[in-house]
Amino acid sequence: MQRIAQILKSNGRDGELLISFVGISPEDIDTREPVFIEFDGLPAPFYFESFTPRGNSRALVRLTGVRNLTDADELAGAAVYAEDDLYEDEEEDLTGWTVLNADGTTVGTVSAHEDIPGNPCIWVETGHGEALIPLREELVLEVDEEKQTLRMEIPEGLLNL
Repeated sequence: MQRIAQILKSNGRDGELLISFVGISPEDIDTREPVFIEFDGLPAPFYFESFTPRGNSRALVRLTGVRNLTDADELAGAAVYAEDDLYEDEEEDLTGWTVLNADGTTVGTVSAHEDIPGNPCIWVETGHGEALIPLREELVLEVDEEKQTLRMEIPEGLLNL
């Protein structure tokens, strides 16, 4: 499985969700294919019932089985996955992107990608040298492809500021 999106929030009262895509754009999504959301450690399949792109990296969607605000709120913040080979050619090179802290302050610029098995990382050039930061889904708060920014919750001690 590969992570393709993050559910940002519920939208309205009928179970619609606003999602943000990671490394692909909404027009690349095959809405006939299932996506997966993890429940109790197991991937649960969902199909798109509706799909409306919102800009270059977001979409307003309705998934099978999500019928009301309560169901949608339960999914807020969840990562969305697809089959590994479905979108693998779309991997984004983050070199040159600006990394922001959770509060929006600039940390630095991505200088390289370190493909450590099971723990992909990015090298970020800061004002105090280079820092190796894990590129883990739970640390990525927002991806803005248009501005080429990556807002992250960076664990204390990784930046050595």
